[in-house]
Amino acid sequence: MNAAFNRNEDWMKMAVSLAKQHFEKIKMGGGKKAMEKQRERNKLTARERIDYLCDKGTLFTEIGTFAGFEMYEEQGGCPSGGTVAGLGYVSGRQCMIVANDQTVKAGAWFPITGKKNLRMQEIAMENHLPVIYLVDSAGVFLPMQDEIFPDKEHFGRIFRNNARMSAMGITQIAAVMGACVAGGAYLPIMSDETLMVEGNGSIFLAGAYLVKAAIGEDIDNETLGGAVTHTEISGIADYKFKTEQDCLDHIKKIMNKLGEPAKAGFDKIKALPPKKDPNELYGIMHEGNLKPYDMLEIIERIVDNSEFDQFKADYGKTILCGYARIEGWAVGIVANQRLVSKNKKGEMQIGGVIYNDSADKAARFIMNCNQKKIPLVFLQDVTGFMVGSRSEHSGIIKDGAKLVNAVANSVVPKMTIIVGNSYGAGNYAMCGKAYDPRFIYAWPSAKIAVMGGDQAAKTLLQIQVAGMKSQGKEVSAEVEKELLDRIKASYEKQTSPYYAAARLWVDNIIDPIETRQVIAEGLTAANQNPQMESFSTGVFQV
Repeated sequence: MNAAFNRNEDWMKMAVSLAKQHFEKIKMGGGKKAMEKQRERNKLTARERIDYLCDKGTLFTEIGTFAGFEMYEEQGGCPSGGTVAGLGYVSGRQCMIVANDQTVKAGAWFPITGKKNLRMQEIAMENHLPVIYLVDSAGVFLPMQDEIFPDKEHFGRIFRNNARMSAMGITQIAAVMGACVAGGAYLPIMSDETLMVEGNGSIFLAGAYLVKAAIGEDIDNETLGGAVTHTEISGIADYKFKTEQDCLDHIKKIMNKLGEPAKAGFDKIKALPPKKDPNELYGIMHEGNLKPYDMLEIIERIVDNSEFDQFKADYGKTILCGYARIEGWAVGIVANQRLVSKNKKGEMQIGGVIYNDSADKAARFIMNCNQKKIPLVFLQDVTGFMVGSRSEHSGIIKDGAKLVNAVANSVVPKMTIIVGNSYGAGNYAMCGKAYDPRFIYAWPSAKIAVMGGDQAAKTLLQIQVAGMKSQGKEVSAEVEKELLDRIKASYEKQTSPYYAAARLWVDNIIDPIETRQVIAEGLTAANQNPQMESFSTGVFQV
């Protein structure tokens, strides 16, 4: 490999290394002392529970790892949103596992906790996945109750989803391994089966202290709502166990007896590894993503046998469309091309920008994939739609609307990987978060914003300087530079993949060589929902 490749590789590997360092810190949850306290009570941590529950040697695809990253710092932080969750295999069955992390503020729900739990339920509903809840939570974080309790997408939506999933025939199993209080007490009872651990698991609307304050009754928590009470007196819980391990073993037995899931019928054959080395993904994108590169080189290191059958290869060259397989699954790929090219008129086309012809091509390809029942994979590195009089006069908004229409109305599963830039309306057209991808991941090189940092900073600077001058203030070159640097630093932080992952704009930040793996797991999940609406694009201008 040449020197440029080596520089690119070093840059990307450093970005991946940073993500892994952050992950190691996040895995500590509320810290060593909190974890030790958990073990003193004969309790496993959330990650230990998941590790014990999942089939040995199988993959656990964590989702929302960076939820809450660098948020709520005044409250002591909320690593991973106080919840560990993702796709795992239990008794051979892929399912959604959601585990409260009691080491983080006693498992209390912050606003991001609610958002993360709702996202996990959304994934389960979209893909008809069984759900296993490992409950150990003190309920709503009271100092922020106004941001988690009353609104449509807040705490109460969890129980609404419990009811909706039950009506959809989606299995839900709740294991109460610690506290389960107040409104949160409804979650296990709205599940199909409820398991409790003696001595630690408890379910009640109000704990002993609140009962004493409210009605003057003296009672301990175990008698009020422990495992014996709820399996022998109230009948609320179905099983009780001496240890967490016994409880988790019984979940495996329940999962082992589930009926076979229906299938969507997406095509899958025996997988072949890529011919081109996936490790070379580290060196393809230029350092800082500042120079063009060939997206085809990335695709060929993700797909089976490095085979990619291009659709309209010589037309609309700033978007690549084509058919391939990933771990045996048939997929249609829509990817932004970063190379500078020429159209049929000999006009230069800037890579990463969506032009009229590329928008038209991608819209047609998406329609074809819906016609053929082929899931879609979007690889984003887009700076937006082409601007200027020539594009406007050619109807770029009209052609862009066709693409957005096709993406919005697509009924086959969509998966999005943000490898580089994801700017402006390009984010929408390439199936950003607002367009319901089943799963959406980001490389550490991703940037998500309404426009690039330099353009945004200069625009914001012009507005600030104009405002200062209108007040009669002199603005020197030094002051302008200081303002620009400050604006740019703030904006760059907001465009980082960590900022996006903290707010669940993406499901996780992944190592580039994991791309093939997470897509395959997502397609395995998607294939379990046989219900698909008929495809219709509605009205658009031609």
